[in-house]
Amino acid sequence: MTPYQRFIEARDFLQRHRTDYETACRDYQPPQLEQFNWALDFFDEQAKGNDAIALWVVGEDGSEEKITFAHMAARSTQVAEYLRECGVERGDRVLVMLPNRTELWEIMLAGIKLGAVLVPTTMLVSPSDLADRLERGRIRHVIAQVSEAHKFAGLAGNYTRIAVGGKPEGWRDFADSRQVLTVFTPNGETRATDPMLLYFTSGTTAQPKLVLHSHQSYPVGHLSTMYWIGLQRGDVHWNISSPGWAKHAWSCFFAPWNAGATVFVYNYERFSARACLDTIVRCGVTSLCAPPTVWRMMIQEDLTQWKPPLRELVGAGEPLNPEVIDQVRRAWGITIRDGYGQSETTCQIGNSPGQPVKSGSMGRPLPGYQVKLLDIDDQPASEGEISLALDPCPLGLMLCYEGDGEKTADVMRGGHYHTGDTASVDADGYYFYVGRNDDVFKSSDYRISPFELESVLVEHEDVLEAAVVPSPDPLRLSVPKAFVTLRQGVEPGREVARNLFAFTRERLAPYKRIRRIEFTELPKTISGKIRRVELRRQEAAKGGGVEYREEEFGSN
Repeated sequence: MTPYQRFIEARDFLQRHRTDYETACRDYQPPQLEQFNWALDFFDEQAKGNDAIALWVVGEDGSEEKITFAHMAARSTQVAEYLRECGVERGDRVLVMLPNRTELWEIMLAGIKLGAVLVPTTMLVSPSDLADRLERGRIRHVIAQVSEAHKFAGLAGNYTRIAVGGKPEGWRDFADSRQVLTVFTPNGETRATDPMLLYFTSGTTAQPKLVLHSHQSYPVGHLSTMYWIGLQRGDVHWNISSPGWAKHAWSCFFAPWNAGATVFVYNYERFSARACLDTIVRCGVTSLCAPPTVWRMMIQEDLTQWKPPLRELVGAGEPLNPEVIDQVRRAWGITIRDGYGQSETTCQIGNSPGQPVKSGSMGRPLPGYQVKLLDIDDQPASEGEISLALDPCPLGLMLCYEGDGEKTADVMRGGHYHTGDTASVDADGYYFYVGRNDDVFKSSDYRISPFELESVLVEHEDVLEAAVVPSPDPLRLSVPKAFVTLRQGVEPGREVARNLFAFTRERLAPYKRIRRIEFTELPKTISGKIRRVELRRQEAAKGGGVEYREEEFGSN
């Protein structure tokens, strides 16, 4: 069979068994590929004569653009030839810094066709961030939104500069790509294990790591993500995610196009839950993936006012709180299904369509993954580090941490890939997220999971977001302290603190109780993840703001 046929056979099997979890996991055979270029061997093949919509971009200003699969294949071929004329060769590192505009998808496909290594980069990065990426990523070419060109002024390096949306001095104009003939011949075959994507992780605790993926790990590996979401041909899938992060590739690129679904994008300056809901209804969005922050903002609206055509709802990025899931289910009769993965992998664990969802669980291992929980001695445990068996190695796992053989060897030790996340598993095989290994702490010799306490806090109507860290205590070593962001219109103060202490006291065991509260905006990475490590440092140094203690209110 051809690589295309092997890929299609695996894809079709998962789609046929999209609601039959046991069969899908037991009988799924990942396609064995030696040579494979997803853009050439799969995307272009499925695009032949295909006038279905591949990409649908809507703006809050009323603008709208629809691109068919056939047109996207032809246009990306033209862009590939243009980039070759600009000097892009197989193996070259290409930094791509664009918003959600059609050129992003054209360039991603074109880069894959060329065999270049794409380095997606968020537009939120600073010049110093870019300097790090240019140096450690060994960047040979930069393609950036014209508004971001100034960030490269003065940055050292011998790299091609291509601007999208204009032509600053010293830059090429991407618009010239439309003058190139739509003729492209690949420069040799692409091996499935050749490098294709390089991601700089957001880094909640340290300098960003360089995650290197192959032509196999993300394109083929994301069949598991397609399965988790439940995508089918003809679906309109909206993943609320910013370009530059792995989640954007997960569900704005590989997973929906693997399924033959439409990638939907709604561009806005500032998120509005009402505008989001109106857009879902107006445009007929059938599946939605959103991070917890977006879901929390959505449930502030009366969801019963909207009758969306949604069939599948999923959440990713950080675990969803049960209260959010319950509110959406009550309003629409649809259950948001949680999933778990990393920049280093595709979706490993998830609640797949048609399966019972247990409150608080992120689901069960997905097809293609063998998940184990390992204790500190790398022995099997009912609560431990989420780890992936490497025999056989899952297709969705990264090649390595670029330039850091020691770190790669450490996470791949003992026949398992170690995620750095802790979870527990029940008798039915459902996994429950505990937290990052670095985030779990002890209080009076009890292990405390920040996520569990934060889940209780955000159920309170006044709380928008919360982060729990250890606060030094002479008696208990440390006690749980919550940094809380309140909803708009709620003023911080003693009365709110009193209410939160009482609220959590009723819902948490005594050893887990939150003992201290501080109201603040939470520090986050540029990808939106809470930087608990920063709060821990702040608390250890006692350099924060006004703190409320439970004992002040007569509690013990």
